[in-house]
Amino acid sequence: FIQGLCQGLVEGNGLPTRISGHTDRAAALDGADFVITSIRVGDLEVEDLDISIPSEAGGLRQTVADTIGVGGVMKGLRTVPPMLAIARDMERYCPRALLLNYTNPMSMIMWAIQEATSIQSVGLCHSVQGTSQQLARYMGIDYEGLTFRVGGINHMAWFLELRQGSEDLYPRLRQALADPDIFAKDVVRFEIMRHFGYFVTESTRHMSEYVPYFLPHDEEIERLGLIWTNEEQLDKRREGRASRVDRLKEQAEAAGTTIPKRSNEYGARIIHAAVTGEPRVIHGNVRNEGLIPNLPHDCCVEVPCVINRVGIQPCQFGELPPQLAGLCQTNVTMQGLVVRSILEERREYAYHAAMLDPNTSAQMSLPEIRTAMDGLLDTQADWMPPLG
Repeated sequence: FIQGLCQGLVEGNGLPTRISGHTDRAAALDGADFVITSIRVGDLEVEDLDISIPSEAGGLRQTVADTIGVGGVMKGLRTVPPMLAIARDMERYCPRALLLNYTNPMSMIMWAIQEATSIQSVGLCHSVQGTSQQLARYMGIDYEGLTFRVGGINHMAWFLELRQGSEDLYPRLRQALADPDIFAKDVVRFEIMRHFGYFVTESTRHMSEYVPYFLPHDEEIERLGLIWTNEEQLDKRREGRASRVDRLKEQAEAAGTTIPKRSNEYGARIIHAAVTGEPRVIHGNVRNEGLIPNLPHDCCVEVPCVINRVGIQPCQFGELPPQLAGLCQTNVTMQGLVVRSILEERREYAYHAAMLDPNTSAQMSLPEIRTAMDGLLDTQADWMPPLG
């Protein structure tokens, strides 16, 4: 499908680009300069189990369930091993190539790859770009004049500075928070800013399951109008899959008509900077080698990175405010245990990851968490790495 989509773009626009498709990974990687990964491991019904089994075991409320919580633990266990296999094939077939990863759970994947392989890699998300555009709209300012300083971990990075020229824009953002109509557009993120002082990069839907303050509490769900993925929502998600496939087919048929407008994704810009030497700054997910000193040395952090012919050059970011580092640490602990579970093939670490997840531990007892994880690990054994 993707090969056909790309071929339609090339032919429809008279481009000299050559497109080839492979089912043999070695052939695809051999001699590559750049490798872009976006994969899903297991069918979509497997992901539904990540939500339904812990809900049945202990009433766990999750929203997205693919980067954090029980769902994030299971997606990590399914996805990190194949991503490591790709990276290890890169060591063999294209050791100088740059890996651009778009697959979640981002932090776990990049942590494992950057610890266990020698390839140059960066994890890419669009939450910094998307959130900065949203903030400009909330404050009613021109996006082109907005500057910001952002760092943390994927989906929990923080706008420590927000400026237009010399003006500090946080007073304007606090005014936006006080506007009920604007607050209603992003309730969780504004509520986090109200209490912790800074705006976070991931959406209200995601952020509600990254912390223990919202989904465990009926009154907060009602006050903020939050929706979690229950069986009714799962049914809607299943119905939406067929229409999504139809939309993709329509896009493929129309692909030859015009070159799409460049999105805010970083991939094309990184390749351009690396090939031409024209430097560019992106926000990438990389190994924390002193970049944020008050987060663990070996974890994955999201910080500004300079891209040029040398490749990825992460920038020293400095310490986060302690309350923000504390919020990040609750997620980092869970991520690190999943990575340890995979690299050391230890099942018990997977239980510990779920038990230490902030949203899960606020809703389920230890026996309930273990029961849920037993059910998930057993029903998904064919997708799991060997865990002793």
